[in-house]
Amino acid sequence: MLRSSFFYLFISLLLFSCKDEKVVSIKNPIAQREAIAVRNKAIAKYQEKKYNNAFYYFNTSKSLFEKLKDSANIVYVLSQMAYIQQINGDYYGSKETLTEALPFITKKDVYSATINSLFGIADKELSNYEDAINYYKESIKEHPDYSNKERNLNNIAVVYMLQNKYDKAITIFDSILKIKTSGPNSENSKARIMDNLGYALYKKGLNEKGLLLMQKSLEPRNGITEDYGSIESNLHLSEYYAAREPQKSKKYALNAYETATKLRSIDERLEALSFLMTNEKISNNTQYAQKFAFLNDSIIKIRNNYKNKFAKIKYDSKKEKDENEKLRLERAENLVALKEAEKDKVILFATIIVTLISLVTLGIYLRKRYKHKTRLVEIKTAYDTETRIAKDIHDGLANDVFHAITYTQTQPLTNESSKENLLQKLDDIYSRVRDISRENNDINTGPNYQNNLKEMLSTYNNSQTNVIINGIEKVNWEAVEDLKKIAIQRVLHELMVNMKKHSEASLAALKFESLANIISINYTDNGKGCEESKITKNGLQNMENRISAVKGTITFDTEPNKGFKVKITMPK
Repeated sequence: MLRSSFFYLFISLLLFSCKDEKVVSIKNPIAQREAIAVRNKAIAKYQEKKYNNAFYYFNTSKSLFEKLKDSANIVYVLSQMAYIQQINGDYYGSKETLTEALPFITKKDVYSATINSLFGIADKELSNYEDAINYYKESIKEHPDYSNKERNLNNIAVVYMLQNKYDKAITIFDSILKIKTSGPNSENSKARIMDNLGYALYKKGLNEKGLLLMQKSLEPRNGITEDYGSIESNLHLSEYYAAREPQKSKKYALNAYETATKLRSIDERLEALSFLMTNEKISNNTQYAQKFAFLNDSIIKIRNNYKNKFAKIKYDSKKEKDENEKLRLERAENLVALKEAEKDKVILFATIIVTLISLVTLGIYLRKRYKHKTRLVEIKTAYDTETRIAKDIHDGLANDVFHAITYTQTQPLTNESSKENLLQKLDDIYSRVRDISRENNDINTGPNYQNNLKEMLSTYNNSQTNVIINGIEKVNWEAVEDLKKIAIQRVLHELMVNMKKHSEASLAALKFESLANIISINYTDNGKGCEESKITKNGLQNMENRISAVKGTITFDTEPNKGFKVKITMPK
């Protein structure tokens, strides 16, 4: 019952307001007009509830905006696509779409607030309640407009009720009602909060006070036949009267069902039918059970169909993009080859013959030297690791310990402020020791490998940096060799340490994929980035050595102020 159904309306309004935000100046006005025209066509299809068409055109406009490097519109259309997926029950898919938007978020504003709100909705529907609360709180920080704050606070309270933490929920609802607001939606907002507060009081056992508030919240909506907010009020009252006065319970459930049917709100229709069919004191309740079964089966099929179509639209778009890029490269290569052939066919032919002979000779040599070279890589990796540990201890840890000792000798530790500073220094030293230990300790490659890896990555999720982890459970880790598991964890840990120390990123995302016999890991953050030539050579070489030792590949993509991206692939 406790869904943030009204929150969908808020996100819809918030997203549509995004399209009116000022976007970056585009040097190609013709291409910009084309991209905006496709985007607006998607919006029109969405308003007509033609979700497949809307999703397709949003995805198409995203590709056009990517060519223009228009980050604001890229985030906007990805938010819309994720929102459409959530409307149709595809919460895992929506999180993947939202993750795509993270590298394009350059500041905290309405766009980043929208992304966090949508993450919150997805995690709430997937019963990841603590994550949902954290996302709602982040949305409040990033766009502190009162209406946004009120809606997110309400949704935090709703999650608390789902966790049976009614006292916390009541405190939040009560604090919102004490603030006087004005505006076209203030009355509806107040009625919604009042209804939720009444429901929370009823669930806590304060029946009379809860009933009074639930009834009072419904009064402004009486006579309005298509008020979305009245659905939840009627459902709350139906639950309240279910055991007390079955006929009243039936009346409120039918009111909710009628309004939900007019507004095409499937979930609310199912909920109203569930009250009607489970109340044994209502005559002919079997007819409601039949309606429920039919409607539930239908919506499951429809939503599964939507999920498949959304996935296909994204797959086809990526495939077309890859094929176009491949064709462009092939044409360029063919043109160069043709010019070279026209210049000197004899030299080209001779070069090909010499190259083939050289390749055959090199292949024979490499085959003989393969085992020896592999051993050298392993020795060099071990040497580099020892060197890095020594450098970390000498350059970082030793200096911190020296400064802490000096501080105790020069500062009066009876002073409260001095004690706090010393404790902070000792905590920093502990963190450094823990990082060095974690980077070089033994790795459990057994059944708990996935949980240990996720736990290690999650330790870098804090108030300064939001770490998103997607798809880790999709990899069959039991089928992956132990040496490859160790290499993956070592490299990812080094990436996270680098992000924490140097990138100043507020968002970092890791996406795991398993296709056939290949594991793919994509890392991206929105940190300050750097020129590739300035990436720490030792850190880069260590990661490359680890991955190449297990026959994998690793690529880096970074520019100043444009974040940091890493792609790792290897056979299972």
